[in-house]
Amino acid sequence: MSNTRTAVTTGANSGIGLATVLELARRGFRSVGTVRSEAKAAVVAEAAREADVTVETVLLDVTDPDGCARVTDEYKPFALVNNAGYSITGSIEDVPDGEARAAFETMVLAPMRLARLAIPHMRDRGGGRIVNVSSIYGRASTPLTGWYQGTKQALEGLSDALRMEVARDGIRVVLVEPGGFRTGIWAETEREIAKRAGSRYAGAYRRTLTTTRLWQPFMGDPVRCAKTISAALTSRWPRARYLVGYDAQAFALWSSLTPTEVKDHIVRRVMSL
Repeated sequence: MSNTRTAVTTGANSGIGLATVLELARRGFRSVGTVRSEAKAAVVAEAAREADVTVETVLLDVTDPDGCARVTDEYKPFALVNNAGYSITGSIEDVPDGEARAAFETMVLAPMRLARLAIPHMRDRGGGRIVNVSSIYGRASTPLTGWYQGTKQALEGLSDALRMEVARDGIRVVLVEPGGFRTGIWAETEREIAKRAGSRYAGAYRRTLTTTRLWQPFMGDPVRCAKTISAALTSRWPRARYLVGYDAQAFALWSSLTPTEVKDHIVRRVMSL
């Protein structure tokens, strides 16, 4: 099924994106990863050499509409994996408009733009796959990460609508919702918190950082997410959603079963809010 088919993965230089381009190459796809610089392209090339697979790279800033059109027209992908993104940690009142707008540009508008541009090519060939990498935060919310959660919950709502709109064209839209995995996003969390010095939420930020550091050794390997994405691209009937990680499954269950007032009370106590 995958032979000769092109899969374009955004944010391919680290974490889930890098694991995905390598896994898809192993599975026989023409695997193409987008990166934002030549230095990041070199990282992908080295990883591909070590894995003894072929991965192509292309320079792309996913917030650039012209660049997105150029890449989709050049590669005409059978599969699009929207993975590019980053952490944004901060209370609702600590994050200025510019930061919030940039997050939504990168993690909501960009994946939908790429999907919109890729769909005509998929329709012409009789089908295709779009995998949008969301998060357990696409289903649940916690304090101090509301803007990030907002991007993922918006991505999920849009993906649900898109899935129904293009189904008759043989195009399957899939959401992958990882829990905690060892990626560069956690280093970004530390940098984000450092920017919030002087905030009235300083104590909650410290607790968030401590919890993150304690949890990191137990986080999963991004390869597990990559294998899930590969399964979504090769299955005849992929699921609409894939929760990845025991922590994500447990958090989703707890969030769905626990009354809102109880959840709020527990979280506020834990985070000293």
